[in-house]
Amino acid sequence: MFRNQYDTDVTTWSPAGRLFQVEYAMEAVKQGSAAIGLRSKTHVVLASVNKSNSDLSSHQRKIFKIDDHIGVAIAGLTADGRVLSRYLRSECINHSFTYEAPLPVGRLVVQLADKAQVCTQRSWKRPYGVGLLVAGLDESGAHLYYNCPSGNYFEYQAFAIGSRSQAAKTYLERKFENFPAASREDLIKDALFAIKETLQGEKLTSSICTVAVLGVGEPFCILDQKTIHEYIEALELKEEEAGDQGATMQEDPSSEAAPMEI
Repeated sequence: MFRNQYDTDVTTWSPAGRLFQVEYAMEAVKQGSAAIGLRSKTHVVLASVNKSNSDLSSHQRKIFKIDDHIGVAIAGLTADGRVLSRYLRSECINHSFTYEAPLPVGRLVVQLADKAQVCTQRSWKRPYGVGLLVAGLDESGAHLYYNCPSGNYFEYQAFAIGSRSQAAKTYLERKFENFPAASREDLIKDALFAIKETLQGEKLTSSICTVAVLGVGEPFCILDQKTIHEYIEALELKEEEAGDQGATMQEDPSSEAAPMEI
């Protein structure tokens, strides 16, 4: 049977039990620019690639401030991301006005997941073609969630979405045990290194990436390019020093083990 018989609308199931429109939306997330999130006990860092499609155009924003204690990074259709960002801001404002308290991050993520899931059960709608990394801080600590177009959501210590995100995931999986006790600066450096992994050899500059930080006593803010440039220079200097030390150890004959006497 032809696949396109079952992707005319989102409520048509294939014989294999699949909803192709939902899978198309998830594929749109994989094709989007990479976005990365990682958290410690006190801070959450979001980073994204924001390269422009043309030398004549500007880039599109990939990180949005929702409230002082919540921010999101998106991968996929930016237009859908803006719509969901406005929805999240509205929910935070309404909750703050009604209860005079910030909206808990977990509750907001559930509301977002419910909104996304409704689009998978209405034939006149389509799923949102965007994945969101939601960073938040509330009374229970720092949080990082991933919201999927299917309506699923998961909490992570660190995660990456978007194009070539597997390279960043591999790096985060090697380092994630150090993240809970990591400082703000270390988290930013790890986020930049993970972004660099997704570029596959392309030089990392402050003009093609965005970094945002949220922490205890520090409201959500997007770092300016000058600050990001300083972190990138420190990262490159550290890599050069590590390379020089490795080369010195290989050249130094005293570092080699002495032969055993028989």
